[in-house]
Amino acid sequence: MTCQIYLITPPAFDLETFHPILMEALDTGLVACLQLRLKTADGSPAPQDLVRKAAGVLMKDVQDRDVAFIINDDAELAAELGADGVHVGQGDVSAKEARARVGKDAIVGVTCHDSRHLAVEAAEAGADYVAFGAFFPTSTKATTTTPDPEIIEIWTSITNVPCVAIGGINASNASTLIEAGADFIAVVSAVWDHPDGPAKALQELKALLD
Repeated sequence: MTCQIYLITPPAFDLETFHPILMEALDTGLVACLQLRLKTADGSPAPQDLVRKAAGVLMKDVQDRDVAFIINDDAELAAELGADGVHVGQGDVSAKEARARVGKDAIVGVTCHDSRHLAVEAAEAGADYVAFGAFFPTSTKATTTTPDPEIIEIWTSITNVPCVAIGGINASNASTLIEAGADFIAVVSAVWDHPDGPAKALQELKALLD
């Protein structure tokens, strides 16, 4: 499987201005998956009504472009909205519980930090992918783990469950993770803060994947 781009939304945005920017990025055809990850200023999850409103505007247009639409943290809300899946952290519901809430056909992803043990547990509980990170410094969220890319090499040698590399990834540093065998690279600020715009950022990343 060729490494693909897993795009995460900014933690906060103006829906009216963000929508066309997101669609322009997705129209490149370079994104496999979009995670709607909304946070308040202190980093806690945004109110459900805010997530519902954003999903109501964005989700159908994302799915119409054959991009999976993933809700962060909230499995119940993901099921309610009819999203393609949910991504849960270690402080959220378990992979097993998330699966029960979103159903057998939805995607369940689990944050596993720098732990193969957590990843194995998640996979055994039915997770569709596990996420390792943060590999590089990131301002997107507070992190306490910095795994070595070797964790990806080991993971891909022992299982077929896909892995997502996350944390401070950009066109300058993604190569080591791609070469290690990451199935997806998750990107946030490298795309949204790129001086030439999100589409250009995605094209630079795609050049590495090729």
